[in-house]
Amino acid sequence: MTVLTLDRRSPEPSRGQTSSLARFGGRWLSPVLLLLLWELGSRSGLIPERTLAAPSAVIGTLAEMLWSGELPANLLVSFARVAAGLLIGIGLGLALGLVAGLSRTGELAVDPLMQIKRTIPVLALTPLFIVWFGIGETPKVALIAFASVFPVYLNLYSGIRGVDLRLLDAAKSFGLSRWEQVWHVVLPSALPSLLVGLRYALSVAILVLVVAEQINASAGLGYLINNARDFMRTDIIVVCLMVYAILGLGADWLVRIVEARALIWRPSIVEQ
Repeated sequence: MTVLTLDRRSPEPSRGQTSSLARFGGRWLSPVLLLLLWELGSRSGLIPERTLAAPSAVIGTLAEMLWSGELPANLLVSFARVAAGLLIGIGLGLALGLVAGLSRTGELAVDPLMQIKRTIPVLALTPLFIVWFGIGETPKVALIAFASVFPVYLNLYSGIRGVDLRLLDAAKSFGLSRWEQVWHVVLPSALPSLLVGLRYALSVAILVLVVAEQINASAGLGYLINNARDFMRTDIIVVCLMVYAILGLGADWLVRIVEARALIWRPSIVEQ
């Protein structure tokens, strides 16, 4: 005698549904919970206002600073500083990476100096840069440029030296000259590594900007933070830190867009 049974259990969610729930629900759960605990702690008095302003107060201060134009004006000053420093640093990193990566003589001349530079803490150079360049804009831009050189250099150098030799042999068999091999084979192969270095350089530049703007700044996000510290305005400090974070995320997002378009030929092992 055969007994038939019905399985009344609900069907399990598909793999795509599970990943969607994890992406849109799980990633935001802990940040939202942290904000709620922060707000409750501030309203109950566990977190004094002079120690850390409540999220609601921070949002109100952000709206006021945007409406008055104070935040946009100082943000433009900070953006100009980091853009100038990055332009110099990335340009030097590209030039040095190409020299060291494409030439054995260039490697012997450049790489030891870059390794020495790597071991020197950037922030430790602040007093020396003030002695050399004064307390104006130059030391701020110089610190950002100095910090952003090495990530670009190292990743470009590594990308060039990691080119598949079989591709170079194929290029030679087609009769390509040395510079044609560099342009059509070496540089495209090194591009993924270069973009990784660029992302790292952008994040380092934002971190150094925070410190650089503490050097006798009369405008910029660091200037706002210094004034807020003197008057115990933790809400303004948190607003400026949020803007620093948004700058870093925005810069990384831009590089990701470039990466997606420039490396469309590269296969991906990650499912969409």
